[in-house]
Amino acid sequence: MQHDEVIRLYGPWMPRSVTDVARLLAGYPGRWWIAGGWAIEAFTNRPRPHGDIDPSIPRADADLLRAHVVGAYDVWAADRGDLRPLADPSRAVPTRCSNLWLRTSGAAPWEYDVILMDASDDTWTYKRDSRVTLPFEKILWTKGGIDYLRPEIQLLHKAPGLRPQDRLDFDAARPLLSNDSARWLRDALNTAHPGHPWAAALA
Repeated sequence: MQHDEVIRLYGPWMPRSVTDVARLLAGYPGRWWIAGGWAIEAFTNRPRPHGDIDPSIPRADADLLRAHVVGAYDVWAADRGDLRPLADPSRAVPTRCSNLWLRTSGAAPWEYDVILMDASDDTWTYKRDSRVTLPFEKILWTKGGIDYLRPEIQLLHKAPGLRPQDRLDFDAARPLLSNDSARWLRDALNTAHPGHPWAAALA
């Protein structure tokens, strides 16, 4: 779903930054990192407009995050066009849920789109094809004291959509990828998305 359509159906987003995420998660006991377009921007140093910001955590820590923001934010489960409030703290986050949306109230704009990733202490698994995995220690890099999803992994997540911003992110990041990163992304695309045009560009 395009960003404008999301806003039409569910309401606007408040502009937030990486600094805002760091403040939100100060004292949070779990692991977190920045994903999405902000992760590509950190890697390329090439600014572009952003519709929202995507902090990310392991899926298993969803309830830990809910406990951290309780009283400050309402948490909603977002998945494939379905959006519902997680008002009962005794009910676990649905296993199929891929994102948690945060806002202060029903009359307020959304502020954070938290991506739930399939990652254990040891292994990250691509949500669209479980054959694509990496040791958890290899999925992140650090800049300015903040962890970011590595660009090749973020581009793999962006690959199915091929939205204009995804194409811009690929074009910006591709020349800066190491040979190993480009090779990994090409192989992951060939496994999970055979025939994807980015694979040829990475050859």
